[in-house]
Amino acid sequence: MGRILVIEDDLTVQKAVLHTFATAGYAVDLCDGTNGIIDTLRSAPPTAVVLDLCLPVRPGKEVCRDLKSKYPCLPVIILSAVTDVSDKVLLLELGADDYVTKPFSPRELLARVEAAIRRSARPTVKDVFTFGDATVNFTAMTVTRKGVTVQLTPQEFKLLKFLVDNQDRVVTRDELLNEVWGYGTYPCTRTVDNHVLRLRHKLEKDPTEPLHFRTVHSVGYKFVP
Repeated sequence: MGRILVIEDDLTVQKAVLHTFATAGYAVDLCDGTNGIIDTLRSAPPTAVVLDLCLPVRPGKEVCRDLKSKYPCLPVIILSAVTDVSDKVLLLELGADDYVTKPFSPRELLARVEAAIRRSARPTVKDVFTFGDATVNFTAMTVTRKGVTVQLTPQEFKLLKFLVDNQDRVVTRDELLNEVWGYGTYPCTRTVDNHVLRLRHKLEKDPTEPLHFRTVHSVGYKFVP
């Protein structure tokens, strides 16, 4: 069915996660975070990564950022005992696809990982997409306007990609939270509004009169090329 890379140094958790995914038919690679994670990825490309935050050598946040910068389409699901909302928000901003808190339900972890895999496997638009005066390269994760590079955060890029993939369709704020952030109990839908506003300021000719990132009042948003 696929290969799951588990980056976790707690042997008890390793065994629990190994049993959960092996029983579901996945191959599992275990990494304690002390060895070359990128080398492990190259030798056996995974379908998804389950990443603990508290690793012995490098903080999990740094590992998450590096993974998503090198492999933007690889689903990364955080597994951590940290329950602080600000930490969850930060990890999602860094590009993590979901966040599961310890102690965890094996069934919930499996469901969240499989949901992230499904989202990453959906058909997408072509690698290079142009709208207005903006050009997006989804493979290289770059955006330019009139030849000038526009800097997007990983989460802004994920939101842009989802909207482009669903162009001309109205998507609700709740759908965006579930499909882009992948975290059903994210604090509030205002987060979606703030990210759309940032995209407008960076990619619309006139952010106050958006042509592409349109608001559908009381419902959500619609991207129009």
